[in-house]
Amino acid sequence: MIDHRGGSDGDHYGLAAWREKWERALSGGTGFHDMSVTVEQNISTDDLSTNVYLSRGTHTASGRRYEVRGMDMIRVRDGRIVEHWAIRDSVAMRHQLGLDQ
Repeated sequence: MIDHRGGSDGDHYGLAAWREKWERALSGGTGFHDMSVTVEQNISTDDLSTNVYLSRGTHTASGRRYEVRGMDMIRVRDGRIVEHWAIRDSVAMRHQLGLDQ
């Protein structure tokens, strides 16, 4: 399993890294809470599933909310996720949270 995160995090390899990412997000260890994701569009082919989604949440320290779109693509082989790519509108997110000043 490869999670192509990009940015300063780079790629993460293995199920443990995938699990850690989601456990951290769900435990509030990301500095955000009230997070939700709504899939608006899904396109699937043989081994790929691509989603356009709306991500929402609250920045814990400031109490400011964000709502941005993103896209991800997941490759599945033998019923298991083997690759994941994701992008989101980080510029809009930083602007909404007042972090771009």
